[in-house]
Amino acid sequence: MAGQSDPHLSLFSPSEVEFVAEDEIVEIVPNIRMEALNMICGDFGPFFPQIPSKVPLWLAVALKRRGKCTIRAPEWMTVERLTQVLDAERESPREFQPLPFHYIEISKLLFDQ
Repeated sequence: MAGQSDPHLSLFSPSEVEFVAEDEIVEIVPNIRMEALNMICGDFGPFFPQIPSKVPLWLAVALKRRGKCTIRAPEWMTVERLTQVLDAERESPREFQPLPFHYIEISKLLFDQ
């Protein structure tokens, strides 16, 4: 974690790392019907109410801010999975359990909503 907190050990600033993390794919549940969105990075949609769709985190956050969807927590962020990770780390204190590379940035973006 030193690279994330010590600016001298990281090649990227915290905002740049967050920008890269926003490309992670998450699942949303739209509240409204919407035609496909044609973006430079790809096409997303069409979206239908209550039908889950996978989109990049940046798009999910933008749609949620506009009240057009809810974001489902990633599988690794569920209480059950985090409890398993915590228990495994308590059993083997010399080993960290695997989590997504940008788990801190993804968590921050999802919790700041």
